[in-house]
Amino acid sequence: MPPKASKKGEAPTEKPILGRFSSHLKIGIVGLPNVGKSTLFNTLTKLCIPAENFPFCTIEPNEARVIVPDERFDWLCQLFKPKSEVPAFLEVHDIAGLVRGANEGQGLGNAFLSHIRAVDGIFHVLRAFDDSDVIHVEDSVDPVRDLDIITNELRLKDIEFVERRLEELQKVLKRSNEKVLKQELETQEKLLDWLKDGKDVRSGEWKALDVEFINTMQLLSAKPVVYLVNLTEKDYQRKKNKWLAKIHAWVQEHGGDVLIPFSGVLEQKLADMPADEGATYCKENDIASALPKIIKTGFAAIHLIYFFTAGPDEVKCWQIRKLTKAPQGAGAIHTDFERGFICAEVMKFDELKELGSESAVKAAGKYRQEGKTYVIQDGDIIFFKFNVTSSGKK
Repeated sequence: MPPKASKKGEAPTEKPILGRFSSHLKIGIVGLPNVGKSTLFNTLTKLCIPAENFPFCTIEPNEARVIVPDERFDWLCQLFKPKSEVPAFLEVHDIAGLVRGANEGQGLGNAFLSHIRAVDGIFHVLRAFDDSDVIHVEDSVDPVRDLDIITNELRLKDIEFVERRLEELQKVLKRSNEKVLKQELETQEKLLDWLKDGKDVRSGEWKALDVEFINTMQLLSAKPVVYLVNLTEKDYQRKKNKWLAKIHAWVQEHGGDVLIPFSGVLEQKLADMPADEGATYCKENDIASALPKIIKTGFAAIHLIYFFTAGPDEVKCWQIRKLTKAPQGAGAIHTDFERGFICAEVMKFDELKELGSESAVKAAGKYRQEGKTYVIQDGDIIFFKFNVTSSGKK
């Protein structure tokens, strides 16, 4: 579970976060067939991490690590001119199209749903354009109907999962009177009532103890969602489409998650152009790629942040789960750093940029030493001190 924050130097106490407490989180592209999922994935993979920085760029044909654009990282690289530059990345999975009845095995059915269970967040792609050359699995374009289909499929699978867990708990409780099992049973009963009332798990106000149980289950409707509405280039350019207002209203009624319009046609066009031609095209047409916003939003949606280590040898982003404390952040670099943690020497990016150098930050009294209770903030620049006496490392 994430640490509880209440003391000086820690982040304010927040609502418990649903999902795995890990730095290795990923997001899946989900939607009905022929809505633009693979087009989005293919254009995103043009932004893969350079091979020299990571051992794998495209992990499998339908998985890739995509660079997270960040002006702060670019500025640090310009300042330090390091030998190595390692940006943050978002791991994206392209998941095959879902069809009505998937929870009962229709289409790829259970395989599809297991792929969603394996990711930590969802890019839900919706088609909001007509094209007679691109068939729609439901015979007509209606993204609001499509929203109902997919959310219903995920919720029905969650109901099946929770019902099965309830049966298991009830059998065990006949032989045991354990307090923890009773508490989990209460959580499962609340979950089942919530789901059968047509609500997604992520929209509930769950107590900390409920969250502990929920986070062991990887429920499909508990995962954060970013809705991506695929428009024609013309509609995207003029920021108008007959479906956008209806989609927005649906999203607001179902938890108010982030909604981002994009144009798969435009993104593919830009991906096929040399960078300078693409920039000229965007300028001439007063249009911009939505990919940077999509990537940054997806990264934040699955509760990832990153801190920097920066110097002449390397500027690197180290991604961690939100609410991670300093020793665990050090462990993202090396387990010895966490085991022998002494302190974290921290600069805020904005203060470094304003003052211009590490020595100026120190002279201004803004270079701080933080201990084990410090909760790392997005964009911190950190140097960790550690001592592992068994190996004599410092």
